[in-house]
Amino acid sequence: MRVLGVDPGLTRCGVGVVEGVAGRPLTMIGVGVVRTPADADLGHRLVAVEQGIERWLDEYGPEYVAVERVFSQHNVRTVMGTAQASAVAILCASRRGIPVALHTPSEVKAAVTGSGRADKAQVGAMVTRLLRLAAPPKPADAADALALAICHIWRAPAQNRLQQAVALHASKGRTA
Repeated sequence: MRVLGVDPGLTRCGVGVVEGVAGRPLTMIGVGVVRTPADADLGHRLVAVEQGIERWLDEYGPEYVAVERVFSQHNVRTVMGTAQASAVAILCASRRGIPVALHTPSEVKAAVTGSGRADKAQVGAMVTRLLRLAAPPKPADAADALALAICHIWRAPAQNRLQQAVALHASKGRTA
């Protein structure tokens, strides 16, 4: 399974591609950040994020895209920019028919570190260890994107089984 993780942001949108399956060593395929100038017009920034994500989709051909679910933050301006960048990533993947999964920050932290309250340094350290990297990816947005991809690879099999069970249960209810 090849997953593009996206840590959405207008100034720095972290992107990372991880390949593998649950229970086996994972491989980092690529990591980076799509940047936009803070003083640029919002429309231009969103187009720049779109172009950056499209380049990653073209270059790495992921089977899935995992995006951080925008969670209520104290700063409304920050959450709006994050939500807008998130929507661009979802749109880019959906336009190509690539399934998108949304994961909360605490889900990702718990999957990667074992604690939903882990800090950025702990996430970076575990991403480094899990992907057998020489050093944590910088900036933290890049490490967070890899953590999203790892989380999706590890959680997707269980989520798929749950969705299949719910669908089977629903179909049995209609035939009874």
